Amino acid sequence: MKTYTSISRPEVGILTTNKMLKNTYLLLSMTLLFSALTAGLAMVLNLPHPGVILTLVGYFGLLFLTTKFSNSAWGLLWVFALTGFMGLTLGPILNMYLKVFSNGHELIMMALGGTGVIFLGLSGYALTTRKDFSFMGGFLMVGVLVAFLAGLGAIFFTLPALSLAVSAMFILLMSGMILFQTSEIVHGGETNYILATVSLYVSVYNLFLSLLQLFGVFGGDE
Repeated sequence: MKTYTSISRPEVGILTTNKMLKNTYLLLSMTLLFSALTAGLAMVLNLPHPGVILTLVGYFGLLFLTTKFSNSAWGLLWVFALTGFMGLTLGPILNMYLKVFSNGHELIMMALGGTGVIFLGLSGYALTTRKDFSFMGGFLMVGVLVAFLAGLGAIFFTLPALSLAVSAMFILLMSGMILFQTSEIVHGGETNYILATVSLYVSVYNLFLSLLQLFGVFGGDE
């Protein structure tokens, strides 16, 4: 006589969430490593920065393709194309810090360490407490849009003070995004691990760049 073990609905939800978390963090780790590889390649080849316009076109174009094919295997191809491209744009920035600042290596490591501590701390908090941070979504989206437009203004009109303020804003906003995005995964608001990976990657990328800029301004030795 065969016996069947039934699994309750909450248990199914927990299993689904755990699988989602596993797939997301595995893919995030792989994309971060791939992005670091392309950044290193750009540094070794001393590639020039593509510029703001080409960077934005490449980013939004690849983001669109990643989103469009997020429910198929093609989504994996585009997510690596996106993160690899962002790594290529990061390489020239890192080279610039190494050339301009005598302590450039220290600044980069400080920004990298700070990014890791913030990401692991906030992700761990959201995962262990399982608090719902979905209420932050609207505020964060508006904040990111405002900071993005202010950042473009700082670049095109060469406003160092505004650029510094934007970096500080992005640190706070990306920290909030990490809490929000992790909460969305835990509570089922995001069920596509490719889209979850892209969201977390963008937060980590912007957090690192913002920390690097602040460290360069306040701790850089030219």
